[in-house]
Amino acid sequence: MHEGKIFFCGDLHGRFEHLIDAIHQHRPDAVVLAGDIQARRPLDQELADVLQITDVWWVPGNHDTDSDADYDNLYGSRLAERNLHGRVVRIAGVRIAGLGGIFRGQVWMPPDAPRYASEQEYLLQCGKGNYWRGGLPRRHRSSIFWSTFCDLSGQNADVLVSHEAPACHPHGFSQISTLIETLGVRRAFHGHHHESIVYPNAGGCKIIGLGECAIFTLNGDIVI
Repeated sequence: MHEGKIFFCGDLHGRFEHLIDAIHQHRPDAVVLAGDIQARRPLDQELADVLQITDVWWVPGNHDTDSDADYDNLYGSRLAERNLHGRVVRIAGVRIAGLGGIFRGQVWMPPDAPRYASEQEYLLQCGKGNYWRGGLPRRHRSSIFWSTFCDLSGQNADVLVSHEAPACHPHGFSQISTLIETLGVRRAFHGHHHESIVYPNAGGCKIIGLGECAIFTLNGDIVI
């Protein structure tokens, strides 16, 4: 299998200059953003200068549903279809799985059982007065639902990109560790905690924590 050059980028929180500079310098085949992007304008406009150089993919973080603008600048952008959450996509020759968002007590906070198994179940219980734009409340569009987790668990991938951390992080979750195992990935990247960490190898998977604005290669080498 031919593998292209792929960069993985930690929480940007609206800052793109360093990423654009790195793309111009290194010209990766693809870049995957691990959530908390918070683009201040549509994501395709933020990255317009590099979209002819590289493919951009992303998963949402918890802050990407903080405001209507945070949400719309991702989901209303021309890169909305590049959302990896809940699916596996072959990118530059590599099967990459995405799990965006975070665990929230109103929906599912492991190790407790899910309060609502799916978005549909939540909508049936929350009341139409709590709907946002005719559907799920905006905040919970970055919540992890059991049904999405299960659907992803039934697939195979080479890499997992999640916003939440696995259990090797002090504030991580064993459910993310289990997902790493069931997917059979050999690399896993997470954001959210703003720390750049290459965890000691456990089994056949190398796990990398992406610091705020940090950029790593597929092999786990830091670019920035």
